[in-house]
Amino acid sequence: MQFVHEKHERHESREINQVLYRYATHHRFFFEYFPAFRGLRVTPVNSRVTFMPPYTRRDFIATASAGAALAVLATDTLAEPASEIPVKASITPAFTTIHEPKPLPFNPSKLDGLSEKLISSHWGNNYSASVKALNTVKQLIVAALNDANTPPFIYNELKREHLLRTGSVVLHELYFHNLGGSGKPDAAFKKALDDAFGSFEVWEKEFRRIGAGLGGGSGWVVLGYNLHTGLLENYWLGDHLHAPVATLPILVMDMYEHSYQMDYGATAASYIDVFFRNIQWNTVAFRLDKALQMRALTAY
Repeated sequence: MQFVHEKHERHESREINQVLYRYATHHRFFFEYFPAFRGLRVTPVNSRVTFMPPYTRRDFIATASAGAALAVLATDTLAEPASEIPVKASITPAFTTIHEPKPLPFNPSKLDGLSEKLISSHWGNNYSASVKALNTVKQLIVAALNDANTPPFIYNELKREHLLRTGSVVLHELYFHNLGGSGKPDAAFKKALDDAFGSFEVWEKEFRRIGAGLGGGSGWVVLGYNLHTGLLENYWLGDHLHAPVATLPILVMDMYEHSYQMDYGATAASYIDVFFRNIQWNTVAFRLDKALQMRALTAY
């Protein structure tokens, strides 16, 4: 069931405008390199991009595409327990797949200490805007790739934005899907943390400390399982761009200020306390179980 219905079109349009305006102004010859977008008129006021005929904003968004995530990182497969893991997942086209915002898996009015207003704003203004921006960037990438005159440095700027927006979308989806619970981890999951960290308490202490260090700034705290090393570790992520290689997120905590400022101001510690009260441990345990099964198949 989808609990958040607002589209927040104004904020999403602003995100898209910022993406387009950044490249149109940062690179002097943007429209020379991207003839497909010469129908766009860029104005510096509020970083607005106006779509002139024959282009419309609806046309632009409708044809935008998002990169396909690895099946193991798909929210639908990581968030909800299943009877079995499919042997082979399908691969969707990288340039033509449209990414859509995923509904919240819980009722935002039912969380303990996180207001419905905060969660709805986070989902609508931050996460959904990143989804729209990712689709926009993918459309720009397609145009740039099809243009033989696109310089590599221009193309790589777009790929950097692609990496950033993909990270934002995936991490937000994992974050929302490990919220909505109120219980404690089961014995098997606690034992896994005992084995990895010495005790559940040591794991929690480090996870919280990483989060406290990100307070007032930006980033993520991720408990991740590395398919290459077989280690279950806590990771500091300073932004959406950088994450440990071959690591599957097991538990994700958003430490960008938009995730707590509305309810707790600059008091990040209070938000961390509340985050722990709302962890959906069933989802977290399922992610680890799935990761361990994948490790058994991929270890060498």
